[in-house]
Amino acid sequence: MHAIMGPNGSGKSTLVNTLMGHPAYRITKGEIEFEGKNILDMKTHERARTGMFLAFQHPKEIDGVTLRSFLLSAYNSCVSKEGQAISPIKFKKLLDDTMKELKIDPEFANRSINKGFSGGEKKKVEVLQLKILKPKLALLDETDSGLDIDALKIVSEGINSLRNEEDKLTCILVTHYARILDYVSPDHIHIMVNGKIVESGGAEVASKLEETGYKDY
Repeated sequence: MHAIMGPNGSGKSTLVNTLMGHPAYRITKGEIEFEGKNILDMKTHERARTGMFLAFQHPKEIDGVTLRSFLLSAYNSCVSKEGQAISPIKFKKLLDDTMKELKIDPEFANRSINKGFSGGEKKKVEVLQLKILKPKLALLDETDSGLDIDALKIVSEGINSLRNEEDKLTCILVTHYARILDYVSPDHIHIMVNGKIVESGGAEVASKLEETGYKDY
């Protein structure tokens, strides 16, 4: 678990979007290596199938596509082995159980993706996707923004539950504030300023930020 912190405009969201292959960003030099392969030439959906996942800072509303149908399609594309698609009945149980764990109203599965959801509900749905798809690498772009304390705890518990499973989750967590680090303990904390990592360390880095903010950087 790597937490990346930094002031607005420092490049944190740009980093995770670039790793996921967002078409708005162009790489001019270097490589992105994932599991021993340079993935720069892969499109976003191809990167997803290798086990990469991006939780959005501002999740989009997609009218006309239900959450259930979207997740079933994504599961069969990214998780199920070729030719072994999960049945809708088995998937319904998986989805219902996971929504209950995250305290999401099961009726949301029949609604259009994020349509009419509150900010906290949208972030819970991002973690729902994370738990259903179980990627190898999760890129969490300010998943804690806009959450009240109860929603923050639920989202953090969802992330931690994946980290505690046998196949451990590797995660890059982008955040402005140290409060989520009270619930999700990172192995490493990095400070990014003007597109560069200027300091790395452990919990002491977050403690320093709580006292002084970013002015020292």
